[in-house]
Amino acid sequence: MQLRIQNLLPTYFEESKKSQSDIWGKDLVFSKGEFIKIVAPSGSGKTSLIHFLYGMRKTYQGNISYENQLLQSFNQEQLAKLRATQLSIVFQDLRLFPDQTVEENLLIKHHLQPFHHEIKIKEMTERLGISSKLQARSGQCSYGEQQRIAIIRALLQPFDFLLLDEPFSHLDNDNAVKAMELIIEESALRNACILFADLERFNPYPQTRLLHL
Repeated sequence: MQLRIQNLLPTYFEESKKSQSDIWGKDLVFSKGEFIKIVAPSGSGKTSLIHFLYGMRKTYQGNISYENQLLQSFNQEQLAKLRATQLSIVFQDLRLFPDQTVEENLLIKHHLQPFHHEIKIKEMTERLGISSKLQARSGQCSYGEQQRIAIIRALLQPFDFLLLDEPFSHLDNDNAVKAMELIIEESALRNACILFADLERFNPYPQTRLLHL
């Protein structure tokens, strides 16, 4: 599966943004198995780009295609199937269910479109240091803990493309490294493409394709 963007630009950006960016206004193809690091300073449209690719917003000019089918042409059923089987995401604002427990937040995703056995949930929470929080309401967890919940949730479903919007902003370096290692392992299991939009906090990993937004 391939993701292609052509002459993409938010409608609220001036045309001059195209000349300053490796992404806006360009013709790019992303394929399974790639690690794409998108360096995106504040105000450059990082979250907008992630929302566009996930089909949440259409306030852009240009085209986004998955396997040669325009994302703009997807109906609600097609978009839901894309998100359930080929596209996963960690939102910057996380979008957890705050009144549900950590375990319930994770099981919801697992039951909708499972990729792993349920026991994997416990293993992942242990690796990221939040196994003791499974019965706590997610809204009562720290923001760093919530980020780790959101990361695990995204890794419980099938995907060909994993969209990450500043997933480590509230993690210390040690926890961020552990989370990144888990993300890379899970993406490798699926031969998936990682599109990781962030500030310049992390150096690119080996074989990273680096793009400046």
